[in-house]
Amino acid sequence: MGIPLLDLKAQYLSLKEEMDQAILQVLDSAKFIFGPEMKTLEQEIARYCGVGEAVAVGNGTDALVLALKSLGIGPGDEVITSPFTFFASAETIAQVGATPVFVDVDPVTLNLDLNQLEKRITPKTRAIIPVHIFGQMVDVERVLEIAARYDLKVIEDAAQAIGAEYRGHKAGSVGHAGTFSFFPTKNLGGYGDGGMVVTQDEHLAAELRMLRFHGCQTKYYHDQIGYNSRLDEIQAAILRVKFKYLDTWNEARREKAAVYDQLLQGLPLTLPGRDPQAKPVYHLYVLRSERRQDIMDKLASVGIASAIYYPVPLHLQKAFRYLGYQAGDFPVAEKACHEALAIPCYPELTREQQEQIAGAIKEVYR
Repeated sequence: MGIPLLDLKAQYLSLKEEMDQAILQVLDSAKFIFGPEMKTLEQEIARYCGVGEAVAVGNGTDALVLALKSLGIGPGDEVITSPFTFFASAETIAQVGATPVFVDVDPVTLNLDLNQLEKRITPKTRAIIPVHIFGQMVDVERVLEIAARYDLKVIEDAAQAIGAEYRGHKAGSVGHAGTFSFFPTKNLGGYGDGGMVVTQDEHLAAELRMLRFHGCQTKYYHDQIGYNSRLDEIQAAILRVKFKYLDTWNEARREKAAVYDQLLQGLPLTLPGRDPQAKPVYHLYVLRSERRQDIMDKLASVGIASAIYYPVPLHLQKAFRYLGYQAGDFPVAEKACHEALAIPCYPELTREQQEQIAGAIKEVYR
């Protein structure tokens, strides 16, 4: 039997009775949109993150769009983010009419290189979207210090980082807004799409709630042009069941990562880099190697899944050709895209399976 990159079936089976009951309760209630499950989930996530407000939305991409819109960012504005991330981190900037501006990533953590951040700030810059890539937070305190000097907003893209910490700060809690994705593969994932915006700002939360429901506070009375972005009750119920286990699962991921660090030590490849102030949640365990394809081929030959994160940096994506970037502009991100691959790392993974995975990788270098 093979080893998947993520075993969602094993996770479901471990919660089957509790999960099935939660779904059936929603079906029995016949309340499917804006019901008690969603509202309770918002309260639980806000309390967990240590913020005053949480606003559930349709998905993680919408979370970024609505955060940008609620902060008044649009045409003529620039927003700084990473070129080494999922497309939505920059796509959403363009969707609100603003211009994505990229900064290369740190060679150790692959988060934004904060030593280069200020060089990219112009009079048009309105916000920074630091991405907590693969579940490790960037130095949010330093990001906020830089943002404060230039009167910029900070939106944490914590899609991969729910539960992660930096010097005791939970992901999403430090910026003017933080965004999460509940896509099924995330550390806290539903059985469909889902997302959340968290903030300390009551007025921002009110704006977000209006925007997610067609720009209205009272049904059929629309104050502005909004969106249809709602987290349904079934997804909220599923997430509430899983949420109880999030910290346990995240700790298990850290334990699996430590095992890999030990098993793969000394090989001519780069293990996931750690910021000593960060407490990551290892949404993905990402290696970097010049022999990436050899490793992937070997793993596949023995039934072990792996995946490339990410094959093309955002500044070289066809959709962003109009921005005028060239190969070589962000060498660290570009090199990572040629070398990075994720191997299985999830709570249900066994030590025996990890040894099998590490053994296959070691064979490549023998």
